[in-house]
Amino acid sequence: MEGKGRELADMMERRKVDILCVQETRWKGSKPRSIGTGFKLFYYGVDSKRNGVGVVLKEEFVRNVLEVKRVSDRVMSLKLEIEGVMLNVVSGYAPQVGCELEEKERFWSELDEVMESIPTGERMVIGADFNGHIGEGNTGDEEVMGKFGVKERNLEGQMVVDFAKRMDMAVVNTYFQKREEHRVTYKSGGRRT
Repeated sequence: MEGKGRELADMMERRKVDILCVQETRWKGSKPRSIGTGFKLFYYGVDSKRNGVGVVLKEEFVRNVLEVKRVSDRVMSLKLEIEGVMLNVVSGYAPQVGCELEEKERFWSELDEVMESIPTGERMVIGADFNGHIGEGNTGDEEVMGKFGVKERNLEGQMVVDFAKRMDMAVVNTYFQKREEHRVTYKSGGRRT
């Protein structure tokens, strides 16, 4: 992630992003690292070939970090105090379609534990790759999602919707219509997801 880290820091600077959750860092370890001028990555990984999660902060916010919870190479969180407000930033990376159900259940259990440990009244944001499609439309799920999801709902997408309901949260990127090129995150051999 060395060259990618600098590239990421440059992008964050250009787009004026102060906090960013990242997945698939593929770095083994857990110490904070500078990734470019003015940005620090807090991460956790146990294998340099797979998984790994992190949160990138603009350097000026590093001193605001009160707590770092490194739960697994799929879930971690940072607690910051910014202008008197407690903000919990959770980074998650759900197992892909095709992974064992046990691994998926472990991820959701870890994420639930982190969320339940956040005191009422503190703010929270989740930046995650949930590896699921929640589907277009929102009939029956209006309280947790908009109608601009992608494709048809799969098992992993249902897990996302169920989580949002349990936590009384919303899948916010489904409330905004996006151009097709912004809806696709992976293209290969004519396949688009």
